[in-house]
Amino acid sequence: MKAIVNVDNNWAIGMGDSLINHIPADMKFFKKKTTGNVVVMGRTTFLTFPGPKALPNRVNIVLTTDKSWSAPDVIVCHSVEELFEQLRRYDTNTVYVIGGSSVYEQLLPYCDTAYVTKVDTAKPADKFFPNLDKVSDWELACEGDVQEHKDVKFRFTTYRKK
Repeated sequence: MKAIVNVDNNWAIGMGDSLINHIPADMKFFKKKTTGNVVVMGRTTFLTFPGPKALPNRVNIVLTTDKSWSAPDVIVCHSVEELFEQLRRYDTNTVYVIGGSSVYEQLLPYCDTAYVTKVDTAKPADKFFPNLDKVSDWELACEGDVQEHKDVKFRFTTYRKK
């Protein structure tokens, strides 16, 4: 399983129900990585999508404790155990954890790779991704060149579990 995330200098990912960074190149990278694959997310993350509706050309799985919640074209799981039962149908190399913070926290121990877009900003936030630079069983495996969008610098990085 893989995680894919966009973080700022404090490893922040969101404020309220919104992402803190919107960079077209990052959205393109996300689409390229996840299209044709399985995306796992929490209900709140799903509800931020336009519509809100399932991401096209992907298997969308939503992890939620809300037993009454459902959405078209979405597989709903109510526990990590139920999620893993569903995931047995798929190659784990095709599964991407896409948020939010509580889902990352629950599933990061099962991931072997994390694609982290690091954005050189520090914005107010209340949702965070674990700082992989401080987690002993993760290491920076690849760091792309610095890019810029509207005077904001960012880079694509890849972390691997040791």
